[in-house]
Amino acid sequence: MHNHQPRPLPESKRPQSSAKRAARNRRQKRKLVENGRSHGILVYAKGEPVGWCQFGRKEELPRIDNNLTYRKLAPTGDVNRLWRITCFVVARNHRRRGVASAALKAVLEVIRKNGGGLVEAYPITRWGAYSEYRGTVSMFKKKGFKIEAPLGKNNVVMRRTI
Repeated sequence: MHNHQPRPLPESKRPQSSAKRAARNRRQKRKLVENGRSHGILVYAKGEPVGWCQFGRKEELPRIDNNLTYRKLAPTGDVNRLWRITCFVVARNHRRRGVASAALKAVLEVIRKNGGGLVEAYPITRWGAYSEYRGTVSMFKKKGFKIEAPLGKNNVVMRRTI
């Protein structure tokens, strides 16, 4: 009988505290910024930043690839030109004033100027979902996105080509 000790998980697979995850995420984001591979749009009102939208190519924003439901929906073909819109942040006193829509419009223009491609988003289907920062279905529909499939209980995958 062999007494095998379980092999420790690699550091990237070990459970981490939220503080350690946040620190790791900041390091990864800093590396993307330093390499010119991080994309974001800032929205200003009267010279003050009031909103932000994160977007980028597939390899810059790979977290969604770990979602088992998404893997079944992942696009095939020329995924080198796959863009993702993953996050909106709007200052509390500027919400429901079109800030996120203005950011989305600017993001789509930047993507178009950079050669376009398939653009994905993962908006919420109901308010109160923890992932409200992903935008709303109606906002994306107004910009020509179509719902591809549900993504969990509170989100959908939406796509359009630019």
